[in-house]
Amino acid sequence: MADVVRLSSLRFSSSPSSSSPTPSSSRQRGALCPPPHKLHRWSDASANCSYGGGVAGLGFGPRKRFASLKAHGTITETDQPKWWERNAGPNMVDIHSTQEFLSALSQAGERLVIVEFYGTWCASCKALFPKLCRTAQEHPEILFLKVNFDENKPMCKNLNVKVLPYFHFYRGADGQLESFSCSLAKFRKIKDAIQMHNSDRCSIGPPKGVGDLILEPASPWKDVSAEATST
Repeated sequence: MADVVRLSSLRFSSSPSSSSPTPSSSRQRGALCPPPHKLHRWSDASANCSYGGGVAGLGFGPRKRFASLKAHGTITETDQPKWWERNAGPNMVDIHSTQEFLSALSQAGERLVIVEFYGTWCASCKALFPKLCRTAQEHPEILFLKVNFDENKPMCKNLNVKVLPYFHFYRGADGQLESFSCSLAKFRKIKDAIQMHNSDRCSIGPPKGVGDLILEPASPWKDVSAEATST
């Protein structure tokens, strides 16, 4: 007599001779097992949607798919740029050297240029940055330059940058217009400076220099990190 395995109210025959399921077991198979074309393909061609094969398929298949999705999500998060690597658009430019800085100012002409000096480790810089990006999007006529303090310490020293985040405002023949430190809580200072300096002007001469900033490499100086303003 064939042995019978009971699982709750389901009955599955383990007899080798019972090749076709009973009507009740067919209904249960339809409820528990996916259509044949969606079954997980096993290396064992004899596997089917019986108690042994079906439960195994339902138990391990979804886990493998879940692991695959989890791994994909981890890769996607890793590929995301760091907060300081994001730009608001074509009018926001990363500066990596003194040469790039002076070239950007020279090519800006009479456009208003706002330079942000930041540190990747600076919490105030990170908190302020999204709002700075929105401001850049609202003012496509203004050129925003981002200067990483740690990558450009000699230049930042020559520009007297001692606290972060720090901002310089430049415009054509007028040279430097204003400079100040600013945190997220005091972001209104940037808005006010834009309103004051972002007006149409006529050039009155060649662009002025940027203080004592020169293209030759600066002499070594003590490696002192800039301070960060509090939010």
